[in-house]
Amino acid sequence: MKYKSPGRSNPFALLPFIIFIAIYLGAGLYFQSAGVSMAFYQFPSVTAMFIAVLSAFCLSRDPVMFKFGIFSKGAGNDNIMTMLMIYILAGAFSAVAAAMGGRDATVNLGMSLIPPQFLTVGIFLISAFMGTATGTSMGTVAAIIPIAAGMAEKSGIPAPLILGACVSGAMFGDNLSMISDTTIAATRTQGCELKDKFKMNFLIALPAAILTIAVFLMAGTPSAVLSGNTDYTLLKVLPYMAVLLLALLGVNVFLVLVSGIFLSGFIGLMDGTLSVISFAQQIWTGFTGMSEAFFLALFCGGISEMISYYGGIAWLIEKLQGNIHSSRTAQLGIAVLVSLVDSATANNTVAIIVSGGVAKKIAARFHVDPRKSASLLDIFSCVFQGIIPYGAQLLTAAALASQSGLAITALDIVPHMWYCFFLAAFGLLSIYVPYADYAVRKNPWKWEG
Repeated sequence: MKYKSPGRSNPFALLPFIIFIAIYLGAGLYFQSAGVSMAFYQFPSVTAMFIAVLSAFCLSRDPVMFKFGIFSKGAGNDNIMTMLMIYILAGAFSAVAAAMGGRDATVNLGMSLIPPQFLTVGIFLISAFMGTATGTSMGTVAAIIPIAAGMAEKSGIPAPLILGACVSGAMFGDNLSMISDTTIAATRTQGCELKDKFKMNFLIALPAAILTIAVFLMAGTPSAVLSGNTDYTLLKVLPYMAVLLLALLGVNVFLVLVSGIFLSGFIGLMDGTLSVISFAQQIWTGFTGMSEAFFLALFCGGISEMISYYGGIAWLIEKLQGNIHSSRTAQLGIAVLVSLVDSATANNTVAIIVSGGVAKKIAARFHVDPRKSASLLDIFSCVFQGIIPYGAQLLTAAALASQSGLAITALDIVPHMWYCFFLAAFGLLSIYVPYADYAVRKNPWKWEG
């Protein structure tokens, strides 16, 4: 059955996400002010999202099963199902590799090779390199977080800080990679070349990355690092090395994670740390350990579709277009538009696709270079995807960290997403002081018509 949107804008359609944020953040802040430990764990985020789902079903008088069809379309779309499969496979790989001793061996190897004061920066750079090479922030987070969590546990560096370094690096790669789906979506919707968008985007992202490295150098001081046993067996490090290598070679993320699961299991069976039964049990433990991220992504996908269907996204676009009067406000409008849509959909690729057509029209009307509009779409979708606590990257990071024994929520990581904060600042600066435009001045855009 096809579900054709009524076509009208409706600000009340945004109510479900407002309810979720109000409940989740409100409850966490209340318990934190009351001095309750683990304040943001007291009211489960999945329960808050479930209440938001119920509110979404009150957006119209349509039959319940009709609305459920809209919800199911969003929850079951390709992007959501891909994320869900990555969640459970990443959880299984993390659990099996940890059970056979691979995580501890990899952590010890890293601590042996990287000077203590550079551990946090090292995680950021490794994640940035992998994210840029593979074009997937989700794959990067899935591969690196278990190692980062183990380093946090053994080094004494605050866990949210080192996890923030990992996700920050992943978002750097997602933003700049030539094969990232966000880069492809941004350039296709704006009608510009990948290489031109990269040049302009790089001049905005590079200073943000340099400042991020400086912050991580100061935050991860040697005095914060504790000494400990750093013995390791290279054989047990092999699954993580294989996962990184396969990802860098461009192998499909599903095949990468499945290979990691069975390579870890094989090594565990060979050295006796795992039996066939315990191997199977660890896979199941990994699956169930990702349940919070799984349900949040599922609910979020369904709510996003309902918000779009009932006019929430259309209302955002309509209001923003009415406040654009110059090239500068056009650029700012494009940045705000994609940021709000990402906050409503919790998917940066979807946010770019939804905003891209309108952004192109705004850019053409106010003579904004398409290479600049493509950069702004990619930059600000990545900024907000990296700081919303219900985004896939932070949910995955928190879930994998919890599997490693760390009591961390996605919201705990947000204050340490320095790269996203700096990227937003330089993105805004590039609008008012167009220094990044230098990258394409030798090849000015020729407007048609």
